[in-house]
Amino acid sequence: MENFHDLLLTRHSIRRYTDTPIEADKVKAILEAALLSPSSKNARSWQFVVVEEPEVLGRLSECKPNYAASVKNARMAVVVTADPEKSEAYIEDATAAAILMHLQAAALGVGSCWVQVRGRFAADGEPSEDIVRDILGIPRHMVVECIMTFGYPDETRRPVDPAKLMWEKVHIGTWKPEQAD
Repeated sequence: MENFHDLLLTRHSIRRYTDTPIEADKVKAILEAALLSPSSKNARSWQFVVVEEPEVLGRLSECKPNYAASVKNARMAVVVTADPEKSEAYIEDATAAAILMHLQAAALGVGSCWVQVRGRFAADGEPSEDIVRDILGIPRHMVVECIMTFGYPDETRRPVDPAKLMWEKVHIGTWKPEQAD
């Protein structure tokens, strides 16, 4: 990657992965990115569960009917949790950690995808968080924000065309109602 801007233009959510294992130094770098993430008042309300066992990844992929299938095909998943007792900004803390892992993976040539868990439900109506907690033994007071999947991409995506950025979503100085849509 030439620079951070190029990384942003080429980064995509990847849902199909090869069988190639992720090297230990890259796994460590991805996890370090999470541990280096900013958190409100430096509370570090997040905690992470790393999952590499295919059988467990398969079970986690059943936590919701849509968009969780990529979990079973990943070489690794990181379940991002946060403790609401440690910070009122626990969701933001977890989100910052997840996105930094996503960007670090992209910089290393590893694909990743955010699978939302908090506020989602399985086909039978059971909260996705409860399913993930039960599979991994996560304490009830911890919020399960998402599952980040990782692996080498088995799909090719084109870089974003900067000419297609939605600049109408940017308001300078004050809100421009004619721009809001």
